[in-house]
Amino acid sequence: MAAPYKVCVVVDRNFGGRLAELPRGVPVWIVDTPSNRPVAQHLWKEGPDESHLTGITTFDDMESSTPEELLIAELDSIDLHHGAYSADPPYAVLEVLGTRLTDSVKHSLAACGFEEFRENSTGFTAIRCEPAT
Repeated sequence: MAAPYKVCVVVDRNFGGRLAELPRGVPVWIVDTPSNRPVAQHLWKEGPDESHLTGITTFDDMESSTPEELLIAELDSIDLHHGAYSADPPYAVLEVLGTRLTDSVKHSLAACGFEEFRENSTGFTAIRCEPAT
């Protein structure tokens, strides 16, 4: 049985070189900051054939926003690019690095169909059994 389709989201503005340590082939969305962008650009050059379904996507940093707010603001775009309208099967796991699982985040993820949450030292993982359509 194949592993469920996973997407990583990095809202840590200083993630930098750790981006290269994430598994290749797993799509990553990372906040575009002076620390993160150079690493993303380097990895784009190393893997020019990767698509949004397998590579790295940067998203705008709203400097006045908390990492939690950045994540919530980006959820619709992530769901559009990796959900039922763009991927078959759609993503079922969201690994988030750089923020805690707050009630606000949990509520936003539940609206996308996520129902199981596992916290860890760097963030959390959200899982949905039946991807939203």
